[in-house]
Amino acid sequence: MGLRVLRVRLAAIATVTAFGVAAAVAGAAPVSLTVVHSAQNSALGKILVSASGRTLYHDASERKNVVKCLGSCASQWPPLLVAAGAKPIPGPGVTASLLGTVTRPDGKLQVTYAGLPLYLFAGDAKAGDAKGQGVGGIWHALAPSGAIVTKAVKASSGTTSGSGSTSGSGSSSGTGSTSGSSSSTGTGGGTGGGTDCATNPGGYGCM
Repeated sequence: MGLRVLRVRLAAIATVTAFGVAAAVAGAAPVSLTVVHSAQNSALGKILVSASGRTLYHDASERKNVVKCLGSCASQWPPLLVAAGAKPIPGPGVTASLLGTVTRPDGKLQVTYAGLPLYLFAGDAKAGDAKGQGVGGIWHALAPSGAIVTKAVKASSGTTSGSGSTSGSGSSSGTGSTSGSSSSTGTGGGTGGGTDCATNPGGYGCM
């Protein structure tokens, strides 16, 4: 009878001990991990992406370990952050020695690759999107080698063709085809009237 009671007590102690260890491990768990992966993009080739597959970008105006994207810029281009005391983790295809961090002016740690701060783009809705590529001529994805990817994507080429629609203003030169150069100065605004008066002193507003 005494032996059975002893066994029951030992089993109870073991259960409590195991529960305590599990609770301790659970208490240490809430450290979020920031993982940088390499992924194949249909337009850009192999690039760096976040754990969820979102394209990571770099601002060409930022030198190595220098952060300039703050305030409204950071809301449009959220920095890839890592928890205090933690380190970014390299996923498949990523070189661990190129991963690092830089302290932002607000004290948060931002992930860098080859010393270049990494950002997400608010305009990318899902994994595989690269709508931030080439924005402003300074935002570009990074290759796993650490090189900046300057190749354009269809979306950005579409916007450039949109700017090509300014050739429509060239059609307005049809109304001034007899004086193509003067029409361009005329569109320069009201302040360009001095030039018109020089070529046509009798014109409106020159007398």
